[in-house]
Amino acid sequence: MGEPVYKNKRYTWSDYQELPDDERWEIIGGEIFDMSPAPTTRHQCIAGELVFQLKSFFKGKSCKPFIAPTDLKLSDEDVVQPDLMVVCDETQITESHVEGAPALVVEIFSPSTLGHDRKRKMELYARAGVKEVWLVSPLPPGIEVFLLDGATYRFMGMYHLTDDLKSPSFGKLELDMKAVFEFPLDPEDPVYVVKEGGVEYRIKYGVQE
Repeated sequence: MGEPVYKNKRYTWSDYQELPDDERWEIIGGEIFDMSPAPTTRHQCIAGELVFQLKSFFKGKSCKPFIAPTDLKLSDEDVVQPDLMVVCDETQITESHVEGAPALVVEIFSPSTLGHDRKRKMELYARAGVKEVWLVSPLPPGIEVFLLDGATYRFMGMYHLTDDLKSPSFGKLELDMKAVFEFPLDPEDPVYVVKEGGVEYRIKYGVQE
């Protein structure tokens, strides 16, 4: 995953609509990327908790959260499926997809999508004008927050289990990080040593020891 396929053709929104519904693809700059296999259960636990907290915060407000698989069309040759996104302009929401840059995009890393999400999709989101991006690492658990500053993103901070993530775009939006990373335990999970603020602690199973 992460490398374009069928390099002899430039793909468009029309081509994307003809792809099988049971397969996961993204188009960036006219190149098509196979996003299979399906997300892990850990990925889905994190996504489910994030969308729960976002829905709770935005209830009664004009902004609406969407979870994958929801198509996001940023141009005729740029069609992706963010893990989550928040749309604040209802005119962007169609029956089949979201059209144009959302206010917030969230991408949850997996080993196979790390480079694709961090470089290729971040560059696309900046070009399209997505104001805020969160990059989520399941292990070691943490969320990086980026805010659009001109043509590129400015790093706003890295949030860990003991932090409350505060969105720079939505002033009162805070995440319960421990709830986000409360996923099923796996005895094969590695132990991570985290050093911050002169303090060192160990993380296993996504929780602080």
